[in-house]
Amino acid sequence: MENPYQLDASQIEEPPSSFKGMLKHLGPGFILSASIVGSGELIATTALGAEAGFVAMWVILASCLVKVFVQLEFGKHAIHSGETTFEALNQLPGPKFGKGRWTTWLWLVLMSIKPLQVGGIIGGVGIVLNILFPQVSIMAWVCITAPVVSLLIFRGKYKLIEKVSLVMIGLFAIFTVACVIGVQFTDFAFSAKDIGLGLSFWNGIPLEYIAVAIAAFGITGVGGDEIMAYNYWLLEKGYAAKTGPRDDSKEWNRRARGWIRVMYWDAFLSMLVYTFMTLAFYILGAAILNAQGLVPKGFEMVKTLSRMYTDSLGGWAEIAFLVGAFFVLFSTLFSALAAWSRQFSDAFGAVGWINYRDPKSRARTIAILAFFFPALWAVLFFQFEDPVWMVLVGGAITAAILLLVVIGTVHFRYRRLPKSLAPSRAYNAGFWISVIAIAVLALLAVWKSVEEFQSKLS
Repeated sequence: MENPYQLDASQIEEPPSSFKGMLKHLGPGFILSASIVGSGELIATTALGAEAGFVAMWVILASCLVKVFVQLEFGKHAIHSGETTFEALNQLPGPKFGKGRWTTWLWLVLMSIKPLQVGGIIGGVGIVLNILFPQVSIMAWVCITAPVVSLLIFRGKYKLIEKVSLVMIGLFAIFTVACVIGVQFTDFAFSAKDIGLGLSFWNGIPLEYIAVAIAAFGITGVGGDEIMAYNYWLLEKGYAAKTGPRDDSKEWNRRARGWIRVMYWDAFLSMLVYTFMTLAFYILGAAILNAQGLVPKGFEMVKTLSRMYTDSLGGWAEIAFLVGAFFVLFSTLFSALAAWSRQFSDAFGAVGWINYRDPKSRARTIAILAFFFPALWAVLFFQFEDPVWMVLVGGAITAAILLLVVIGTVHFRYRRLPKSLAPSRAYNAGFWISVIAIAVLALLAVWKSVEEFQSKLS
């Protein structure tokens, strides 16, 4: 598909009617999984498990499940309208500053802090490579990693991003599951009672773990920026182009419902993947690290995390863990850069700086940003040198971005959605549970992130 952002009759295609046919069109959700598994699962989830033990596991599970309705509604809007994320958000009610609506400018302000998170990830990659090849310093590895990921993305097309993401998360998922099984044959084996405690949300969470739990809620499962990125992958996969320009005909409504159904399966199956992975990481952190009083911090983060594997499978597993950790962390850099270069280009288009709809303008801006952001992430890591803290602050900001996403989603659902595509009452109930839960916890995240950021700078 030459230009998936262009809707015309020549690209219309009937949606698949069978599950087997749908499988051929899945993929956007798994690109998000590549990003989610890296920073959220490997770092934030295990940090919470290491500190709180099993008692906070329900927070992680809720984080993965509750956000999916907002993701679905955001994606649904992209399919029936063909609008990019900021073309849609730039139409919300409220003041405009120049060509940009308040929504676009607010996102740009929030994203000025968000690079801390990915700076922690690129630092994590440097730490892993330094352990594997100690003759090269951490900082040198970071300087090597930044241009490498840039070269992969600056001309990267959708198909390459999708395939690389699937391979990276698939390999590490297999190894992590093996570790969860392996821990049952060690002194750190967990019981059904431990799992029951973890799912007993009525027991609450000790106050000293609230800040980490809130940050983990923001960063595990699908986050605000990932929901916003989902639209680009849906558009580039061709869901909107194959639906065709909206004309409210019976044929258009049939196609729209069909491609939305494919999107539901894409989001649902990818949710199963990252939920399973998230719980696996949490269990390893709670069973092994918490039992020994180990909490991943600073440059010792990777060595501490590797204990989840060496203590469950033996010393030989450290190399396998390090290789796996590299792929998981690098997959986050890869998918995050692919998304950020598109999101910022789209936002620049919304405020009138570029023409995102023009393929040449879009490609040029994406290429420039593909080199800019890794350099920025590296500089931030050199400044703070604390990957866990950087990732957790980014997680809290991600939760704050969810507020913006929720506002947009409610508007899309009740002001822009064609009546012919209105969902069932059961769906609406799930949607509002999702909206309320996200709004409450995102407000808490904003408060906690400000406290954390001020304490670090002081």
